[in-house]
Amino acid sequence: MWDADTDAFVNTFAGHSNTVTCGDFTPDGELICSGSDDATLRIWDRESAHCSHVVGGHGFHTQGLTCLAITWDSQSIVTGSQDSSVHIVSIKSGQVVGALVGHTNSVECIGISPRYNWVATGSIDQTLIIWDLTHQAIRSVCEHDDGVTCLAWIGSSRYVASGCIDGTVRVWDSLSGELARILSGHRDVVQSLAVSADCNSIVSVSSDKSARVFDISMFK
Repeated sequence: MWDADTDAFVNTFAGHSNTVTCGDFTPDGELICSGSDDATLRIWDRESAHCSHVVGGHGFHTQGLTCLAITWDSQSIVTGSQDSSVHIVSIKSGQVVGALVGHTNSVECIGISPRYNWVATGSIDQTLIIWDLTHQAIRSVCEHDDGVTCLAWIGSSRYVASGCIDGTVRVWDSLSGELARILSGHRDVVQSLAVSADCNSIVSVSSDKSARVFDISMFK
């Protein structure tokens, strides 16, 4: 970990036995969560670098973690894996408290809605699934023409954008599960999406060596 203001080295969080593939701070800033190709999730104290929980083994992922997202109340982590599974982990206890079953191939991205108690997951199986976290149930399955590689909620609106292997960016209405817009232009895989702070624009970056900015002000 590095201090963003001074560029100073702060801490090393050592313990995974394979490549670390994903990580994030809890919204309260107290903890760091990391996922690895060793099929474990680790929860760390930001200041001391002490690992409070190692989550793995029976009842968790059987292959490497690919992505994670942390709920806005800093209580739960949602993790995705190459094995197509999605799990919910309690940050306090380090216990697996739920599984979201629906994908059939590697889960590549996860995003939690700022407005609803919902989570979106995207997979190589060509689907984006919107889940109700309260009931751990599927709300909508959004079908794509190719694998889903990344996603981004559009602020606190009901819309979520997905980036795809076919080079398109698709905007979905999470309430209905309907496709609202296809944003085209890339010639290769969309690797990442980011929404501007005012939610007027979305930037997509692609393996075609380009970044594109699209107007999404109509979805605020």
